[in-house]
Amino acid sequence: MEFSLTSSPPLLLILLLLPLLCFLRLRRDPKKQARAHGLKEYPIIGILPHLVENQDRFLEWYTGVMQNSPVHTLSFKVIGLTGGAITADPASLEHVLKTNFGNYPKGELTVSMLEDFLGHGIFNSDGEQWLWQRKAASYEFSKRSLRNFVVDAVRFEIVERLLPLLDRAAAGRDGQTTTLDVQDVLERFAFDNICRVAFGEDPACLAEEGMAAPESAEFMAAFNDAQNTVMARFMSPVKWLWRVKRVLGMEPERGMRSALATIHGYADKIVRERKERGGEVGKLARSDDDFLSRFAAAGEHSDESLRDVVTNFILAGRDTTSSALTWFFWLASIRPDVEDKILREIRAARASSGEGASATFSFDELRQMHYLHAAITESMRLYPPVAADTHSCKEDDFLPDGTFVGKGWLVTYCAYAMARLKGIWGEDCEEFRPERWLDDEGAFRPENTFKYPVFHAGPRMCLGKEMAYIQMKSIVACVLERFSFRYVGGERHPKLVMSLTLRMGGGLPMRVKNRGLAS
Repeated sequence: MEFSLTSSPPLLLILLLLPLLCFLRLRRDPKKQARAHGLKEYPIIGILPHLVENQDRFLEWYTGVMQNSPVHTLSFKVIGLTGGAITADPASLEHVLKTNFGNYPKGELTVSMLEDFLGHGIFNSDGEQWLWQRKAASYEFSKRSLRNFVVDAVRFEIVERLLPLLDRAAAGRDGQTTTLDVQDVLERFAFDNICRVAFGEDPACLAEEGMAAPESAEFMAAFNDAQNTVMARFMSPVKWLWRVKRVLGMEPERGMRSALATIHGYADKIVRERKERGGEVGKLARSDDDFLSRFAAAGEHSDESLRDVVTNFILAGRDTTSSALTWFFWLASIRPDVEDKILREIRAARASSGEGASATFSFDELRQMHYLHAAITESMRLYPPVAADTHSCKEDDFLPDGTFVGKGWLVTYCAYAMARLKGIWGEDCEEFRPERWLDDEGAFRPENTFKYPVFHAGPRMCLGKEMAYIQMKSIVACVLERFSFRYVGGERHPKLVMSLTLRMGGGLPMRVKNRGLAS
């Protein structure tokens, strides 16, 4: 395809502006009065240079800005580009996510950047389209039968695959101790589990080597690539630049085409096979349990909308829980005092049930584990699976702290930064301290969701919160009862990788030791 500068005004504009941006960057006035956030602002482009310089370490940079600022919101506007606001203020979160909910939808711009990946599924839709999906999902998530199905699916994956895999890792190969990437293990576990729960499929990614279908591993890799590309779109100060890159076949948009072909092909295959099993043309094979069947029963759906259900729920079920548990196991491995308290609670639950060392724990046993619940919650406070989330502003508005937000601006809240602000969590905010979630009698005590937006808040509050805790507590209790982990990544803090979920750069290398079942 031939391409000319005159046929692409956006690219021409970028090329014309580059000398001006460089000149303004070099000619910044050191005497210019900084605003409350402490950042130098430049004529025309405002704080754009800071955003560009720190886009690869946004979480650390923004957290530092907020820690040194008397206000918890950062706003910016560049002439000719979309403005935005980033906040770590609980009152502003409540305003955006609840009080003035109607003025802060996902918005056309946000939806467009996710549309080729997530379509118009529940996480990427607004208005009536979002509302009917929300109602249908809420109805199904309230059913005890779905909860029991989730518990059974998690139990199968733990007993049949996760524990045997950890046993093999602890035994080593040829007498040599092996290092296991626990992040990879958890992602494969979560993928198997969500496919079983949501679609009645078993990709067997955590099965012994050679048993998993090759397309499952290909899909997971493509899913990660697509998330990284979408995040690059959001992190770019020029929100339409990704479209130019797609037209020109530039990375990462060129790779996105291949990733989407793999993702959509996999999701379409699930829908197609279910229809073929249904017997009637165009009808989805029904099951009494999996979520896709339940969702399809709520009305007529196109193949494309069912594909959106598949991709949205894989994102929710695989990436959030695996992210949360990856950071949890790292924190537990460097805090033996916390691990010891969890282990004592697990053993106490075993003793009180009188069932001995069975493979897994019942729902009632898991519900008794308040300290474990607190430890997982505290881990997600420090390392939220969704570190930042974005909405759009429909009409001009002011946040409670006085920050102006313009029509069409993107408004992002940063849960990662909130966890590290003393004004919100106290002087020990950066410490991993599960006790902050327990009352004087040791019972778990929840916090205001706008102070702790890990499961979102307001009308878009996560429907799968209870099921996520069931899954995470079951995995941790079963694993730590039998195995101990030693982090072998050195003393350096693992690298933060901000995709749609917060991942650990380079994985989580661990040595696994079989501690034996408690008596």
